[in-house]
Amino acid sequence: MIQDAIRALRNGQVILLYDYDNREAETDLVIAAEFTTPKSVYQLRRDAGGLMCVAIDPVVCSNLGIPYIVDVLRYAGNSGNGFKSIESIYEKVGDIPYDSKSSFSLWVNHRKTYTGITDVDRSLTINKLAEVTHQAMNGNHVNFGAEFRSPGHVPLLRAAPNLLKDRKGQTELSIVLARAAGVTPAMVMCEMLDGETGKALSKKDAMEYARKHGLVFVEGKDVEELFNSSMN
Repeated sequence: MIQDAIRALRNGQVILLYDYDNREAETDLVIAAEFTTPKSVYQLRRDAGGLMCVAIDPVVCSNLGIPYIVDVLRYAGNSGNGFKSIESIYEKVGDIPYDSKSSFSLWVNHRKTYTGITDVDRSLTINKLAEVTHQAMNGNHVNFGAEFRSPGHVPLLRAAPNLLKDRKGQTELSIVLARAAGVTPAMVMCEMLDGETGKALSKKDAMEYARKHGLVFVEGKDVEELFNSSMN
């Protein structure tokens, strides 16, 4: 199944990514940012219904200076301390109940968007995030502020420096898959919600959605096994 997910991402397809039973127990619809279109943005907001975000590779985030918002809040107004490197302050701050640290970063719109919220505008912002991610991965200079404005309608997620060694969220899981698939490691994700219960869509129902639409369903434990094998 993990190889099916890798092939699907490489081919520009949407996959379903479930984290863990003892974590969020949520399934996200996931697609590589470089392949995102207005139609896929519509699919994610229609069929998933959660918050559409873009996870960014930690190497890129370091190169571009993209922070964790929790660190911005920790250090805002704390005169004299300033900012340390992101890696030096990645620690268990306990700011969320199911994990040690939130991966949320800036919310952005590309400067060529209008309102930023339409499927066309969000697709443009997401595509441009893939472009700057690709440039930064190749060591090219990127003026992030010249490309994007904030606040915007596309939340960025900063993957943990050591990925699953530090944190086991969909953010890190998706970047592991992106690296394995050889696609630009900027991944669009949106949580699948249940309008009947008002909660996350159950794992069973998410698997049924995948079966009905011919999409790959992959679990965090399988991605973690892939990650661990690549470390050996």
